Amino acid sequence: MTQSQVQGRYHNRMLTIIAAIMLIAALRSAFAVIMPIAFAAIIVAALWPLKRLLGRYMPSWLAYTLTLLSLVGILAAFAAAVYLSIGQVIGAMSSQWAGLEKAYTRLASWAANRGVPIAGTINRQRIMALLQMLASGAYAFVTYVGFIGIVVMLGLPEVPRLRRRLYEMFDGGARRDMLDVGEEISSQVRRYLGTTLATSILTGVASALWSWMTGLELALVWGILNFLLNFVPVIGNIVGIVPPVLFALIQFGGWQMPALVFVGFVVLQMTISNVVYPLLQGKQLSLSPLAIIVAMTFWSWVWGIAGALIAVPLTAAIVIICGQFDRSRWIAKLLSS
Repeated sequence: MTQSQVQGRYHNRMLTIIAAIMLIAALRSAFAVIMPIAFAAIIVAALWPLKRLLGRYMPSWLAYTLTLLSLVGILAAFAAAVYLSIGQVIGAMSSQWAGLEKAYTRLASWAANRGVPIAGTINRQRIMALLQMLASGAYAFVTYVGFIGIVVMLGLPEVPRLRRRLYEMFDGGARRDMLDVGEEISSQVRRYLGTTLATSILTGVASALWSWMTGLELALVWGILNFLLNFVPVIGNIVGIVPPVLFALIQFGGWQMPALVFVGFVVLQMTISNVVYPLLQGKQLSLSPLAIIVAMTFWSWVWGIAGALIAVPLTAAIVIICGQFDRSRWIAKLLSS
């Protein structure tokens, strides 16, 4: 290999790295525009088979209407679950405030006896303000999900036209490859969402049952909370353990029952979310468990919670596209199981 060829390869690699850095910066800076479109595209891929199925038995306009009503129903149920959980937690914290003060006093005494003094007393107004701030953030996210729903409503009717344009733009084998890639990505997204929904329901039901078995109040709320948080793999599973355990400290007073609640939730989350979930997702999407964790970390850094929610289908789409080209096929092999 001549020196000019070596320099050319080095130059191409440097350009690739620079382009990748610029692309990541663009994704972060254009979050408000690109993320809703990506999220909506994933939802459209999941809803399109329903519309196509309904279209076999009824007029197209009615199939569109029923499909969109299904989406509205899902979003309304999601919003209702968030509102119910937050309202129940705030109400319970208000009614159990005396227990919270006792738990804080015991913690401060225990820490002081071990040379770690905790200054001050627990401030009710500050705690309630923090809960209200979290509630406002959750409500804002629900509103943003509503905006994504509007994008889906506008984008769903465009699927046939987009498919027709792609069909006209390419010829022969290129056309077939392009359509096959689109179908494969859509299929992988549907499999991912189906598996995630199944594991989320399993996590929510198991959490509610364990709370009920241990006598922990708000069992339904803890089930709903863990159901929702399971859509954010790993991070959501860890966060889902904290509220019920803290509430157990307030409700039961001692340390035995809170410890039992904690152990039970850890076992449930480890078994369902950190073992069953990655294995199912890796099998369905042909991604290695490590690639799933790295993808969630990267997209969370780029787009926050929304990035974590759609990290796996986005990565699966990238793997499928990279597998179509010789120069990028190594990326698909690296990320695949």
